[in-house]
Amino acid sequence: MTPFVAEIVGTAILLFLGISSCAGMTLKKSFAHQAGWMAVNFSWGLAVMIAIYAVGEYSGAHLNPVVTLSFAFIGKFPWDQVPSYITAQLLGAFLGATASYLQYLPHWKETGDSKVKLGVFATGPAIPHTFANLFSEMLGSFVLILALLSIGANKFTDGLNPLIVGFLIFCLCMSVGGTTGAALNPARDFAPRLAHSLLPIPGKKGSNWPYAWIPVVGPILGGCLGGLFYQAVFLGRPSPQLWYVLGVSVMALVTAHLFSRKGSSLIKGARKAA
Repeated sequence: MTPFVAEIVGTAILLFLGISSCAGMTLKKSFAHQAGWMAVNFSWGLAVMIAIYAVGEYSGAHLNPVVTLSFAFIGKFPWDQVPSYITAQLLGAFLGATASYLQYLPHWKETGDSKVKLGVFATGPAIPHTFANLFSEMLGSFVLILALLSIGANKFTDGLNPLIVGFLIFCLCMSVGGTTGAALNPARDFAPRLAHSLLPIPGKKGSNWPYAWIPVVGPILGGCLGGLFYQAVFLGRPSPQLWYVLGVSVMALVTAHLFSRKGSSLIKGARKAA
């Protein structure tokens, strides 16, 4: 299996298992209906573990553009392979989301809430707040890459590493997922959101595209910062790229803060007018 095919297959496995757990918990007349937040997060952790076991030998099981980009920034992955890996991850995520849609085909019609249907595919904020939502995704992804590199620096019994990474994902989902659903992976959010937009889901409404940039930009900036921070602090090899990415991150957060203030002012003005 080529690395390109492996990334498609691995990401499809990850998204099929993860999104299916969301569908099972939230769609009506599913035996897993209302299984709970912990069950879904644990399923996502297991999904990551299984996907890594499946394709790790062939591609390194990045399964996430953040992993690919952050590893490229610190010299652990060649830049010329970045476009093919990210393309494969997006394709695999779309295929996995589509497979989940087919798995629960009769349940979409039984579920009336369009927000629930969107939530099966894509993440969203518990409280819409541009700055806080962006910061949450950045911080979670920073910890993700920092932890992945730290795990990789330790020696484990053969075959144990994917299990540890699975528990890392479970821990992150439980600890930071309460704010934005913890996308931590642009492919995990963008491709399923696109699938939601294109698939003939009964009773669906919009795919909340105005929010969609946050689970893309936040994880990329935070994850790359995490990798460059690890290289500078843990390995003692600071790179000028750290300051470039940090500067872009600060500008993104400042812009998000200004948008948040503008949004709050508009809401207050509307309330006064009412």
